[in-house]
This record gives sequence, structure tokens and C-alpha cells, in this order.
Amino acid sequence: MDWSALYTMQKQLDNYIESQHDLTGKDLFKEKQLALLVELGELANETRCFKFWSKKPRNDENVILEEYVDGVHFILSLGLEKGYEYISTRTEKSSTSETEQFNLVFSACVLFKQQPTRENYESLFEYYLQLGELLGFDEKAVQDAYLKKNEVNYERQNQGY
Repeated sequence: MDWSALYTMQKQLDNYIESQHDLTGKDLFKEKQLALLVELGELANETRCFKFWSKKPRNDENVILEEYVDGVHFILSLGLEKGYEYISTRTEKSSTSETEQFNLVFSACVLFKQQPTRENYESLFEYYLQLGELLGFDEKAVQDAYLKKNEVNYERQNQGY
């Protein structure tokens, strides 16, 4: 997938949010990194992949996709914050469980905070894409859901979210 259009949209959204909250020019890397970790936790909670003690089924696929796309927003935003853009390469399919893939993404996110290199950013992005594949999302579904959620994010900002 060509991510350049989504980076452009994310930059516009980030600029809009920053102007609405008087944050233009502020370093928001730590806040965005924590936000990504929170979104990852919310996503994991919706999949229930780690809840070995529960018989309750995972949430609806649309709910999980929306949570997944929240993570995409923050990963794109983190890249923009550091001047990185992910160039799509064919990501190797993961052979891990959903739980282990979540752990890989969490670890990659923490490593990127500690060492915000291009290589660590690309690893984070690739682990996240592998998670999306494990969850059953193809590129078109992710892109379509991103576009919808981007509109929602603007609406929320306009309503004083």
C-alpha cells in the first residue's frame, strides 16, 4: 500500500488539532507514544486474545478494525513527529499468536520511544501491519477505515472533544 496519502492526511489532522489546542510547534512525541500504547491496550482488550480466563467472545470485527485504525493514526503521527515515513515493502507474514504479536508491537513501541531511529520506526510499523494481518485486515479495509475515522476525528475536534 502507498502510505503517502495517509501521511498527508495525518499531517493535516495533526496540524488542525495542534492549532485548535494551541500546540503548534510543541514536541508531542511522548504524548503520542503513550497514546499509542493506550490504543494498543484497547485493541487487545477488544480482541480478548489474552483473556484465557474468559469465555466471552471477541468483539465485532468492525469495532476491532476501528481500534486498529486508531493505532495507525498514532503510528503515522509518530513518524511525522520524527520525520519518518514508512515505505511499503511486502511485510513477512507473522507466524506468532495474536497475543505474542501484541507483545512484539508493545516492545517495538517502547524501543522506539527509547531510541527513535528510522529502523526502530520501521520495525514498529511492520509489527503493527503483521498484527493487522493476523486480525484479518487487508490493506483496503485498513485504508477505508482510516478515511472514515479521520472524518470522525475532525468532527470530534469541531465539537470540542
